[in-house]
Amino acid sequence: MSDFGDSQWQRRDRPPWSWPRRILVLGPAAVILLWFGGFLHFTTSLPRAVADRDLATDAIVVLTGGAGRLDVGLGLLRAGKAGKMLISGVEPGTTAGELRAGHAGTADTFRCCVELGHRARDTRGNAVEAALWMRRGGHRSLRLVTSSYHMPRSLLLFRQAMPDVLLVANPVFPPHVKLDGWWFYPGSARLLMVEYSKYLVSLLSVRLVGVSTAE
Repeated sequence: MSDFGDSQWQRRDRPPWSWPRRILVLGPAAVILLWFGGFLHFTTSLPRAVADRDLATDAIVVLTGGAGRLDVGLGLLRAGKAGKMLISGVEPGTTAGELRAGHAGTADTFRCCVELGHRARDTRGNAVEAALWMRRGGHRSLRLVTSSYHMPRSLLLFRQAMPDVLLVANPVFPPHVKLDGWWFYPGSARLLMVEYSKYLVSLLSVRLVGVSTAE
């Protein structure tokens, strides 16, 4: 009897969780759930097709770093969808001749209509480089060519860099990145998770700049 009473007393005497302890335990779990919910929304909202194939723009901007982007940009240029094209993020020292390798019959297109941007090292740099190039050329609209998974972050930063320019998204769909059923493909899952995290960082920086400007 006394043993039972002692154990009951010990349970009653044990203090409830304090608020700091609850925050330490439940806070990270809530953050993980919020991140994962946002990630699922991100993956389902990625473009699966080019929304506007026919609209002509003043310029095309191709972001380096993904398979098939240059092919798509050159195809748009030759189809008359724009008069000029910038390839942003080209490695220093890389020439137009080297980029033309594997693209037969594009020498005249490169000569008249393609410019290389060597200064950008990341997506924010792409946006700044493209904004300066657009301003120099007096262009008011552009078709942005980059991979589908990279498009949300690119549009976010490009809109920040050139709010008065009409942006037309032209996503590219590299075959090795599986947007549907990505959970079956560890490489695609890892790539999409990293890209979503980068998108959140970019979104936070854009919002903070907006708040500081408003103040």
